[in-house]
Amino acid sequence: MKQLDTCKILLVDDTKTNIDVLIQTLKDDYKLGVALNGKKAMEYARTQKPDLILLDILMPGMSGFEVCGQLKKERQTADIPIIFITAMDSPGDKTRGFEKGAVDYIIKPFDVTEVKARVKTHLSLRIALEALENQNILLEQKVKERTRELEETQIEILERLGLATEYRDVFTGDHIKRMSNFCRLLAQACGMSANDCEMLAHASTMHDVGKIGIADAILIKAGKLTPEERKIMQTHCDIGEKMLSGSDHPLMRMAAIIAKTHHEKWDGTGYPDGLKGQAIPIHGRIACICDVFDALISVRPYKKAWPLSKAYPEIQAGSETYFDPELVNLFMKNSSGIEEIIMAFNPKK
Repeated sequence: MKQLDTCKILLVDDTKTNIDVLIQTLKDDYKLGVALNGKKAMEYARTQKPDLILLDILMPGMSGFEVCGQLKKERQTADIPIIFITAMDSPGDKTRGFEKGAVDYIIKPFDVTEVKARVKTHLSLRIALEALENQNILLEQKVKERTRELEETQIEILERLGLATEYRDVFTGDHIKRMSNFCRLLAQACGMSANDCEMLAHASTMHDVGKIGIADAILIKAGKLTPEERKIMQTHCDIGEKMLSGSDHPLMRMAAIIAKTHHEKWDGTGYPDGLKGQAIPIHGRIACICDVFDALISVRPYKKAWPLSKAYPEIQAGSETYFDPELVNLFMKNSSGIEEIIMAFNPKK
């Protein structure tokens, strides 16, 4: 915390006698700077940033009122407290001084005791305010750090819960990691904010969390599912949404939306609610195209991995029926980024 004897005071008066009196009054307690006109006062305040200014009003060139008004307009000097020192003691003069932003008014000729008392009062107040501001900054930093830690914990929990789903299906491999990165890339291509892109990347790891509630006999069945088994498999969207819903955190809300809607189709023939077109949340539409593409290029119990030369045309063929056509166009334009992600996580082909 700053101490009084380290404070710097700028004395501004065009009369040397007045300056000498102020110096003798304050020199033993504070560091002092001197300016004999408004222009010099402005230069000193901008470069030295004093803790307090004692400012005469009647000066040649710039008056004290003008100096005060200008200092209060500039961000780097606006918070410096200013005490007017003047022989102008009418109520109107004092009112004008306070309107300009001064904190106090001392009438000439000086009363040394009064000068010392008022200077000490305003410097003590400034020190206290600075200490409070610094404390608030520290508290804000602690709150931000704690918030960041909590968010990181939530993200880690989401990722681990997503991995729990992956462990139940030995054929998915690095599906969740690729899916997350595909979604981030496509969100960036859509022009989403950096924060939303990251949130989508993390939330998408939970798209299939509802499969935890699906029996292994259906989840990892080697052959095609029967109509009844397919209905059961489709319930993983509702299961996932129920598992993730109820939170006030944006990440969890987004994860619940994705879990619920990532199998909806652009033409309204998807499940579980048969949503169509723009009625499907954008996060669900992005997750849908990324999920299907990764399923195509990955080994599944019922199929071999498709080569990219076959997977890309399949995605294009689904434009306006299975997928949002604008997202298909963006997906294809970012094929190089898609392939970098694929190489990074080595899917089986």
